[in-house]
Amino acid sequence: QVQLVESGGGLVQAGGSLRLSCAASGSILSINAMAWYRQAPGKQRELVAAITSGRNTNYEDSVKGRFTISRDNAKNTVYLQMNSLKPEDTAVYYCNADIQVVQGIGIYEIDYWGQGTQVTVSS
Repeated sequence: QVQLVESGGGLVQAGGSLRLSCAASGSILSINAMAWYRQAPGKQRELVAAITSGRNTNYEDSVKGRFTISRDNAKNTVYLQMNSLKPEDTAVYYCNADIQVVQGIGIYEIDYWGQGTQVTVSS
């Protein structure tokens, strides 16, 4: 059983910063790509940032230069440092990870999601 647990969301004023964390736990063989998505009310879930196991990154255009994704492979944790926050960044942020797990005698690659953490930016 694998779980992704997010933390670090909250309420912040425009221009402020927040750091999100997402820790994976359970019967993990390895973690490939990790990512952060967000979903604002009435909108589709969108990719915010992603990082490969080799630490290559990519970002959604509106967050480039403001957000930084990083990971600590020893802790199975991914982070999202969010600076210069804007009201339009308000959303539920979800952690996503592509994880290899051992189940029975087999090895499987499964896409896991966290429960989401609310980020609210006031103007």
